[in-house]
Amino acid sequence: MRVVLDTTFSRRGASGTAVYVARLAEALEAEGVEVCQVANERRGSPGAGSATSVRNLLEDWRWTAVELPRQARRLGADVLHHPLPAHSRGPCPQVTTVHDLAFVSHPELFDRRFAVWAAQAHARAVRRAGAVVCVSQATRAEMLRFWRVDTERVVLAPHGPGQPLPRRPRASQPEHFLYVGDDEPRKGVGLLLQAHARYRETWPGPGAPLGLVLAGRAGRAAAGVRVEGRVSAERLAELHAGAAALVHPARHEGFGLTLIEAMALGTPVLAVANAAVREVCGDAVLHPHGDGATALAAELARLHREPELRARLSSAGPARAAGFSWRASARAHIEAYTLAGR
Repeated sequence: MRVVLDTTFSRRGASGTAVYVARLAEALEAEGVEVCQVANERRGSPGAGSATSVRNLLEDWRWTAVELPRQARRLGADVLHHPLPAHSRGPCPQVTTVHDLAFVSHPELFDRRFAVWAAQAHARAVRRAGAVVCVSQATRAEMLRFWRVDTERVVLAPHGPGQPLPRRPRASQPEHFLYVGDDEPRKGVGLLLQAHARYRETWPGPGAPLGLVLAGRAGRAAAGVRVEGRVSAERLAELHAGAAALVHPARHEGFGLTLIEAMALGTPVLAVANAAVREVCGDAVLHPHGDGATALAAELARLHREPELRARLSSAGPARAAGFSWRASARAHIEAYTLAGR
């Protein structure tokens, strides 16, 4: 089987999509699938509603309507796979992956124009696909609730345990709290900063309160907060080794790759509960008891002062993460490719 995989969006930098595409391609090839990766090198970076956004939309249309079908035809593709919802006038069956529907379930967290466009464009791509891959039961349920999709064309394919990070010995004493990701509104970085400030203000000791490290594209410096930006896998592993916990305050998730990466390394995880987080993490993570900064701050303090809690979460994480594999994900994708070709 020869699959043409559109890697355009994964080349915009470190992201969950980039990890998904890279790890999936490796696992598919290990299963005997011939993977041909193609990308639109002419597409610019996101433009946030500016003229750049308009140019990107036009370039996306040219790519999917003209160039991508041409590439699939030239490569003799049996299947064309869009890792994000899209559809082409292609010469072969097509599969698309749905990661989450936050722009539908929480449109208030997005620019209104983007939310409307994304809902329409993604729904259209899903309805035209020969098969649809959903990365979690939570995403599948949300998709079927909002859009009319033939359930027989939907394949569940959870991710594997994120990117391969080197294992480092955990620090004998916690050095900081860690956030990994970007700063889009649904990720809740503002809530995390409020919670961390409250934890610092109310920490009774002993010792000083722990700082917060932001790794990724979340760049809001504040008292006790260090912004590291995008980091290498080596540096990310070091940050995990010194972390009292990975803190994930997102209101909505499709899967949660950063969570499963942390669990695989034995980093305790504190995450706001939502359907995907509960599905993926089970009872191997800690959830705040209530909404808002006060509840999250209370759990930061608890993780700081209770080594037994950190040890329990550190032990539970790898066992939970071991239930996910890129090999299983690849085999589910092969099922979707086969289904699309029928």
